[in-house]
Amino acid sequence: MASDNEQSSSSSMDTSEHQEPSPSRPNLSLNHSYQHDMLDPYFMHPNDNPSVALVSPPLSATNYHSWSRSMIVTLRSKNKLGFVTGALPRPPNIDRLSIAWDRCNTMLMSWITNSLEREIAQSVMWMESVSEIWAELRERYHQGDVFRISDLQEEIYSLRQGDSSITSYYTKLKQLWQELEIFVLYLLVLVI
Repeated sequence: MASDNEQSSSSSMDTSEHQEPSPSRPNLSLNHSYQHDMLDPYFMHPNDNPSVALVSPPLSATNYHSWSRSMIVTLRSKNKLGFVTGALPRPPNIDRLSIAWDRCNTMLMSWITNSLEREIAQSVMWMESVSEIWAELRERYHQGDVFRISDLQEEIYSLRQGDSSITSYYTKLKQLWQELEIFVLYLLVLVI
């Protein structure tokens, strides 16, 4: 038989677990399944580190397309692309997931700014969300894609095997064609 103190302590714990969340106090006593479910976009691996640059080379004024492609692949592998694209908006403050969303958002902001050249990183430092940063970078740098298409066409036209092995030559040519195809498809989507 439990003592009176244990029962009163137990009953006070039970009531605190069932208190309604408020804007100033989200309900944090619920099971945090996202902390253990690797498929949940809110899941953060214990080894995730905000000081890491996810891709290399960092974004410069001339490599937006390849940089964004590398970032998309990396963020998709971490199940975080929805934060960047805005498909996973911030929940209201009374939702316990708002804290998890904030944590993921700041981690992603760190990852992206660490994957930018210094001047570019400083220009987006004061933005509030990773989707805001992503949209700004896209707006600022994707216009260069048209010029890159011209460069790719010129590279393909002027590429010669020379002293390269057939495998090396074919690999370089295939890489250029694939990059050109992605650019053209990307521009078609923008037009439609």
